[in-house]
Amino acid sequence: MSEEQAETVTYTVENGVAWVYFSRPAKRNAMSPKLNRRMMEVLDELEYRDDVGALVLGGEGTAWSAGMDLKEYFRETEANGLRGIRKSQSESYGWFRRLRWYQKPTIAMVNGWCFGGGFGPLFACDLAICSDDAKFGLSEINWGILPGGGVTKVVVDLLPMRDAMWLTLTGDLIDGKQASAMRLVNESVPADQLKARTAEIANMMLEKNPVTLKFAKDAVRRVGLMTYDEAEDYLVRMQEACNFHDKTEGRKEGIRQFIDEKSYKPGLGAYDKDRAKADS
Repeated sequence: MSEEQAETVTYTVENGVAWVYFSRPAKRNAMSPKLNRRMMEVLDELEYRDDVGALVLGGEGTAWSAGMDLKEYFRETEANGLRGIRKSQSESYGWFRRLRWYQKPTIAMVNGWCFGGGFGPLFACDLAICSDDAKFGLSEINWGILPGGGVTKVVVDLLPMRDAMWLTLTGDLIDGKQASAMRLVNESVPADQLKARTAEIANMMLEKNPVTLKFAKDAVRRVGLMTYDEAEDYLVRMQEACNFHDKTEGRKEGIRQFIDEKSYKPGLGAYDKDRAKADS
C-alpha cells in the first residue's frame, strides 16, 4: 500500500465504534481508484475485530463525499480503455456492496456535501444521520450523464417517485432537513450535534445482540423484493439460522430476563447481553 493510498481513508476505534473517514478534504472527499482500494482494505481490517461493534462512515473537512473524482475516476481511467474502466468500476461497486452486507451495523454521518456517487455508500450504510447544513444532489444531469453506479436505483429505493425524478432531472440541491423529510436519511441535526448524536446511535447498536443485528439488517434488505409468502418463509429460516449462530443463546436469555427476572422491558431497551455472556 502506497503512502498516498493510505492517506485517502483514515480510521480510529473508540469504545467499540470504528470511526472511518473519507480523507481527501482538499478534493471534498471525491472517491478515486486509490480511495476505493483503500476503503476495501479498511473494511477488511475492521469487520471481524472483537473490539468493533459498529462502524461510522464520515468525511474529513467540509464534505462527506462529492462523489466520484471526475479526473482520476473518469478521465484517467477511461484513458486505459475498457479494461481500466471495468477495473475501476468493480473496485468502487465492490466496497459499496461489501458495506451493504457488512457484519457490523453501519451509520453514515453526513457532515457536508453528498453528491452523485456518494449516494452509493449512503445507501449502503444501514442508518444515516446528517447535519442540517449538509447538501445533497445528483449533479450528473448537468454534465451529460445519468446517475450510474447504482445511484438511480438508490434514489428509487429510498425516495418517492416524484422526489427521485426531481433530484435526477434537475440536479437541484437539498439540505439536511429536506433530506430527512424525504427519508433519504434518518435524522438531520445541527452541525455541532452531529458527532454526539451519531455516537449515541452507535452506542444503541452496541447494546444489541450482534448476531441478531446482522441477521435483522440483512433481512430488511432482502425481503423488499419478495412476495409476502416468500418473506414469511425466509424470515422463519433466518431466525432459525440466527439461533444456531448465536452461541450466547440471546433469544432464550432475553426471554429469561424478561419473564423470570423481570429485569427489563423489551419495548424500553435491550436485554443485558454482557451478563448473558458472563453466565454462558
